[in-house]
Amino acid sequence: MSAGVEWAIHCCVVLSQADGPVPAPRLAEFHGISRTYLAKHLQALSRAGLVSSTEGRVGGYVLTRPADRVTVLDIVLAVDGSEPAFRCTEIRQNGPLPAGPEACTRPCGVARVMHAAEQAWRASLKDVTVADLAESVTADVGAGTFPALRDWLAG
Repeated sequence: MSAGVEWAIHCCVVLSQADGPVPAPRLAEFHGISRTYLAKHLQALSRAGLVSSTEGRVGGYVLTRPADRVTVLDIVLAVDGSEPAFRCTEIRQNGPLPAGPEACTRPCGVARVMHAAEQAWRASLKDVTVADLAESVTADVGAGTFPALRDWLAG
């Protein structure tokens, strides 16, 4: 997964706790990341319908649905796309002792285990929402974290 996935997930957690739209430069500053690179990922989230943006003095980004209805998998797919992480190239048909087409009518053990692993991580990411992550921030860092975040965003 790209670094943009991590950035996008963190931004969605912040947006879930914000009192209103948050400008992209403010999100970038809060996380200490590149504005231009973050903007690209916010656009991907917007194209996927996970966030929307508003223009103007009080403009910025907001989640388009409640945080308990945005999964980590939604964000991963928005930023990195839906292509599988593993792509079988049928390497077993190469080299000095290639497997013939009749031996390759079903996926090999490598392809089967990689596809199973991908299904497992996708299922795991689908089970975690932005709201779940926000709860974990509160548990990990403390109850004052999000009030301090809202104060910082307002300032």
